Amino acid sequence: MLSVLKHPVYAKLFAAQVIALIGTGLLTVALGLLAFDLAGANGGAVMGLAMTIKMVAYVAVAPVIAALTARLPRKPLLITADLVRAAVALCLPFVTEAWQIYVLIFLLQSASATFTPAFQALIPSVLPREADYTRALSLSRLAYDLEALASPALAALLLAVMSYHNLFAGTVVGFLGSALLVLLTRLPAIAPPDPSGFFDRLTRGVRTFFAVRELRGLLALNFVVATSTAMVIVNTVVMVKGGLGGTQPDAALLLGANGAGSMVVALVMPRLLERVDDHRVMRWGAALLPVGLACAAAALLWTSGATRWILLLAVWFLLGAATSAALTPSSRLLRRNTDERSAPAVFAAQFSLSHACYLVTYPLAGTLGALWGLPGVAVLLAGLGAVGVVILARAWPLKGTTAGG
Repeated sequence: MLSVLKHPVYAKLFAAQVIALIGTGLLTVALGLLAFDLAGANGGAVMGLAMTIKMVAYVAVAPVIAALTARLPRKPLLITADLVRAAVALCLPFVTEAWQIYVLIFLLQSASATFTPAFQALIPSVLPREADYTRALSLSRLAYDLEALASPALAALLLAVMSYHNLFAGTVVGFLGSALLVLLTRLPAIAPPDPSGFFDRLTRGVRTFFAVRELRGLLALNFVVATSTAMVIVNTVVMVKGGLGGTQPDAALLLGANGAGSMVVALVMPRLLERVDDHRVMRWGAALLPVGLACAAAALLWTSGATRWILLLAVWFLLGAATSAALTPSSRLLRRNTDERSAPAVFAAQFSLSHACYLVTYPLAGTLGALWGLPGVAVLLAGLGAVGVVILARAWPLKGTTAGG
């Protein structure tokens, strides 16, 4: 997998991604502490609304920015997005009201909704060989999982010797470092899209998704992944500290098991995809997600003590592994259904549509989890995921690969 880092352009871009991810991880920890300082016991509500604003920015801004910037060079676009993110992070330590957090988070996540799809659409041009591109996808997935584990640990070490306000400085350094690496990288020239009206550019990515059967299946896959991810992200801490009587380290252990499952699959994915069709890998990953949620409900309802902990650790590992199997190859589908001209719009559509799923599943996981209990919401999410799996199976027949419309 690491052999792809021998490509100098991709190596710099990957380093930029990793540095920005570490900065984002520090930001998440610092933001939670800032919300508690401003709102006390209502800090969770502040963070919840901030994360909702993040998703709204991802869904609404990505296709608009992609349409507005379709004919702009990629390098200044990426650098500008990083500089905006750094400027916003620099402002966060000085906020005094919750509404200021909401405004700044919208600006920061809008810049992220500009940077990420443009960055993802650029990589197929940097790595034209499919084998190299697949290794890059696995490496990117591994970076996200490692960041989820490493950033809280790094934040804890820094907080031992400094105020949480200084974590925002780490975020600023991360985004500035990313901008510098992009500046120093010689990006490939990409032909601009054909001249067209703004509305055509705005809707091109979404229209491509609904016109191509393979990408319609990807929509269903995104929803299945969102059902299990919502359970993990929204309810792990609630489950551990509430229903299981555990501690914050126990919650970190459970989340770590989820990340470990994802990393294991990411490591084996390049060789696996040399032998197995990516549709088959993604279908199996998607099919295991509702099974895992059903197993989580059963463990919560019918087990206790050490047995419950062992089962939940195994289930969270399974959910991480299945999520990685479902998601890691997804950009290969985007790559083979686009060219350099159409890639930015389609990658932006994937970014927007996939996060739209979370606007549905996150509130369900949180609100119904509080009303029905965690076993009940796990069963509901498993049922919704199963519906998504059925739709996916209809879009991607078991025999062969359907890349056309």
